[in-house]
Amino acid sequence: MPQSLDRSAWRPPEVSDSWTWSTDQLRDWQLRQLNQQLRAVLPSNRFYQSKFGTANLQLSRLDEFAQLPLTTKQELVDSAEAAGSDGLSGHHTYTREKYSRLHRTSGTTGRPLMILDTSDDWRWWSSTWQHVLQAAEVSAEDRVFLAFSFGPFIGFWSAHQACVDCGATVIPGGGLSTLARLEFMRQTQPTVVCCTPSYALHLGEVAAAEKLSLSELGVKRLIVAGESGGSVPAVRGQIENAWQAQVIDHSGATEIGPWGFGWPDQIGLHVIETSFIAEFLPLQNENQSTALFELVLSSLGRYGSPVFRYRTGDIVRRQSASVAQSGSGKCSFAWLPEGVVGRADNMLTIRGVNVFPSSIDAIVREFASLEYQVIITRAGVLDQLHIEAETEPAQQQDLEKLLSTRLGLRVPVTSVPLGSLPRSELKSRRWVDRR
Repeated sequence: MPQSLDRSAWRPPEVSDSWTWSTDQLRDWQLRQLNQQLRAVLPSNRFYQSKFGTANLQLSRLDEFAQLPLTTKQELVDSAEAAGSDGLSGHHTYTREKYSRLHRTSGTTGRPLMILDTSDDWRWWSSTWQHVLQAAEVSAEDRVFLAFSFGPFIGFWSAHQACVDCGATVIPGGGLSTLARLEFMRQTQPTVVCCTPSYALHLGEVAAAEKLSLSELGVKRLIVAGESGGSVPAVRGQIENAWQAQVIDHSGATEIGPWGFGWPDQIGLHVIETSFIAEFLPLQNENQSTALFELVLSSLGRYGSPVFRYRTGDIVRRQSASVAQSGSGKCSFAWLPEGVVGRADNMLTIRGVNVFPSSIDAIVREFASLEYQVIITRAGVLDQLHIEAETEPAQQQDLEKLLSTRLGLRVPVTSVPLGSLPRSELKSRRWVDRR
């Protein structure tokens, strides 16, 4: 039998109770869960044996954890490539027959990775997702429409499992066109929709073209993930206006887990610190309250494919626990007031100005629900941006002016015909690198 039996003492805390834990309670929980996980996985996990230099590691204080080496996605990719035809990263703890789930990363930031989960790990996914659902006030009385095709990406399947486990009625919307999904929603009258921010806007675009009022569908809340739009005020506002419903932001990743949740009435994300240890690597020397950080996460409770001190590549701003608690009034977990600001691998420095996709998105989305693409080129050693947007010529000039005012950069905008740019139900790839 696998060492998953060693986790018999692991029980997820009651969600709302854990939101009110003191810092000492939370850190004590994290240390106990971390040591239990290290005892269970290190004897069989060659990847982390090699990184940590031991198969028997126990910590007396949580701050000792920060002395251990970081883990990068490239290490996992390199490990998977070294495995040959198996294609499985060495950070998996058990032999393949011990796993019951196989999923794959999206590949938007590099080569896709296969990740396996045991049945215990899958229960961990669902129990962690309950924070998202409880913040969104999802209950057994709700009907949840999953507006995406069920491919190998884990977020769709984990959302389905979590909603089933909380007693809600789940309506799978895979294998349908956008118009067919809207008709299915009209028939089933869901109260909650799960999708990406871009696809929520696209559903609104198609509904308007078909003279269908989204407000008549009965949707009260949308849980959005996969992109930063859920915590971008302009994007969030457009979704809520189109649907006449509240938006709840969420963030997660196949190799990490469902790590963040937001609120219906507030922009930003909490890190689910009962399932993750969060660290913040500074990107620049600024005042602590406004500096940019790369989020580093360690999963607590996912024994089959653990990640310890994993560099997520997500760029965030942070607030202290006391500020976060008084700001949201609902939870003492680490608070990211702008959600995920951008990705480290997507940040561009244009004439000395750091530009993230979310910054462009927030500006463009002030011009109704425009679809757009950002073209990146290089002149000599300098990177340059150019935007193609489905807009009228008059709006083109206004958008150029707003980009210049907000970013301090001149970004040319070209108008293209309505409907000429691609749409996607998955993560939108609006940035086109032609360097």
